[in-house]
Amino acid sequence: MECLISPLGDRVIILPNDEGEQMYGNIVVPDMGQEKPEIGKVVAVGPGRITPDGSLVPNQIKVGQTVLVPKFGAQKVTVENETYIIASENDVLGTLNSKDKTNE
Repeated sequence: MECLISPLGDRVIILPNDEGEQMYGNIVVPDMGQEKPEIGKVVAVGPGRITPDGSLVPNQIKVGQTVLVPKFGAQKVTVENETYIIASENDVLGTLNSKDKTNE
């Protein structure tokens, strides 16, 4: 997917996953307002941050990784009917690793 936003500095652009409501049979269980982090896929990454001495520290996060960001710690923007999250690399709580790896 082509991202229409080019991040600057240590910013990352994240496409959030659709949360949806949980259902048990025919009963819809709404979210009770507890703050949960957003989960999404990184679609663009800036070049990195500049240190006070002028050197560039590249971002550790890569395009394609699935990450967790705080629900209220990042900016949400909508471009062409698609909602994106723009966050600093420091705002990212962590990455999710797939369970496809087999344990030996």
